[in-house]
Amino acid sequence: MVAIAYSVAFVGVEARLVEVQCAVAAGLPGFSIVGLPDKAISEAKERVRAAFGALAIALPNKRLTVNLSPADLPKEGSHFDLPIALAILAALQIVPAEEVARCVALGELALDGRLVAVTGALPAAVAASEEDRALICPRACGAEAAWIDAVPVFAPDTLRAVVDHLTDRSPLSPARPGDMADPADHRCLSEVRGQERAKRALEIAAAGRHHLLMVGPPGAGKSMLAQRLPGLMPPLTPQEALETSMVHSVAGLLKNGRISRQAPYQSPHHTASGPAITGGGAKARPGEISLAHNGVLFLDELPEFEARVLDNLRQPIETGEVFVSRASAHVRYPARFLLVAAANPCRCGYLADPARACARAPVCGGTYMGKISGPLMDRFDLRLEVPGVGLHDLDLPPTGDSTATVAARVAAARQIQTRRFRDHPGVAVNADMPAALLDQLVLPDDAGRALLHKAAERLGLTARGYHRILRAARTIADLEASERVLTHHLAEAISYRLPFVAGG
Repeated sequence: MVAIAYSVAFVGVEARLVEVQCAVAAGLPGFSIVGLPDKAISEAKERVRAAFGALAIALPNKRLTVNLSPADLPKEGSHFDLPIALAILAALQIVPAEEVARCVALGELALDGRLVAVTGALPAAVAASEEDRALICPRACGAEAAWIDAVPVFAPDTLRAVVDHLTDRSPLSPARPGDMADPADHRCLSEVRGQERAKRALEIAAAGRHHLLMVGPPGAGKSMLAQRLPGLMPPLTPQEALETSMVHSVAGLLKNGRISRQAPYQSPHHTASGPAITGGGAKARPGEISLAHNGVLFLDELPEFEARVLDNLRQPIETGEVFVSRASAHVRYPARFLLVAAANPCRCGYLADPARACARAPVCGGTYMGKISGPLMDRFDLRLEVPGVGLHDLDLPPTGDSTATVAARVAAARQIQTRRFRDHPGVAVNADMPAALLDQLVLPDDAGRALLHKAAERLGLTARGYHRILRAARTIADLEASERVLTHHLAEAISYRLPFVAGG
C-alpha cells in the first residue's frame, strides 16, 4: 500500500508543496528515504523510529520506502520528520489515509514523540492555503502560522496528539495568531545636537526611501542619526508586514509568532562576508539585505567593507530582490531596503582638521573614499558631509523637531505617494519611479529645468544621477504638499549630490 502525506520545501521564501509517499512492501526489512534528502532528512529514520517506540508502535519487518516528490527538488531540514511519520502511519492503517492527505505537515520529532519547533511556518501556511489544505505544525509554531487566517492551523505538542486528532479521538482546536510585537522605543531625533542638515536628509530619505550616505569625522553623530531613522518611517502595511515576516520566518527570527508592523533595522559589522550580506551559504539562507526588506540597512564604516561585498549591493538596490545561484537551484529573496551608510572622510577620520590629520593628508582621503566604486556611489540619492560637533553645541538643550513631529510629516508625504501610484503596480514610493513615469510626474518649470541642466553639466551627472535628483526633488515637494516640483525643490535635491572634497 502507498500512502501520501504533504509537506513543503523552501526555495527562498516560497514554500513548494512536497508529496511524501510511503510504500510498505515485502522484502528484506529496511527503511530508506529517497528524493534528494539532506543529512537532516536522512537522520529522520532514527527519530521516527524512536518516536514510534514512545507510542508503542513497532515498524513492521518489511521494506519501507519513503519518496519525497518531486524527486529532482532538493529537500533540506528536520521539518520533514512529521510528514514522514504520518505517511508511515497511514500506510500502516493506523490513521486514516484520507485525513492525512487533507493536511500539510511540518515539524521535527524528538525521541520521546514531542514536536519541536522548526522555521518557515508562515510561508508553509501560505502554501497550505493555496492548496486548500489544513496545516499541522508544532505548538511553538502555531501562533506564527495562524496569522494566515485562510487556512485552519492545528498545533499539537506531541505525535500522539496528532494521531488522536486524525483518528477523531481528541480533535484539536485551531491555533490562534500571536500578539502583534510591541514597537521599539526609539530615541528622539531632537536629542541629536546640531546636524540640522543631516536631520533634514533623514526626513527626505524616510519620506521617499532614498538611499543616504553620510561622511564626517568620528563622533559627529552619524550612527546616532541612522539609529533614529526607523522611528521616522511609517508602519508597514499588512502586505509589507507579511512579506517581511516570511523572510524572518525562514531565517528563524520570529519569536512566539509575534509579527511586527515596524520597519526592520539591520546593521551588520564591516567584517561580514558576502553571503552574510546578500544571502547564500551552504543552504542559501537570506542575508542582511533581505532581513532589512521594507526597512533600513545601515552600513557603518562603509569603506571598510570588502569591495566585492559592496558591489554585490548594486543589483539588489535597483531591482529590490536578490538571486542566490546554486548548481541545483536559483533562490530568490526580496530585498527592497533603504540603504543608509556612514563613512569617515579618510582612514584617520580627521582630514579636515590640520592639527589632527595624518601625514598622508589630503591624499589619504581620495584613497580611502576611492574604495567605494563609482557605480555604487552613484546609487546614493542623498550624499552629505556631517561636520564635527563642537562643545558649545553639546551644552545647548535639545533643539529641532521631535521624532513624532518629523514622522507625521513623513507619513503625510507617504500618503501623497500612495494616492499618486495607486494605478502603477510595483511603484510604492518616489524612489521606485521608473524614468518613463518621471517624465509624467516630475515637471519642473523653466527655471528649474535650466538649473537642472546646468548642474548636470557642472557635476557630470550620469543618467542615473539625473533621475535620482528628480526623484528626491519630488519627495521634497511632497513634504511641502506641493503639486509641482519647483526650483527650490530641485536646488535642495542637487545640494545632496555635490561631490565630496575627499572622495569625489
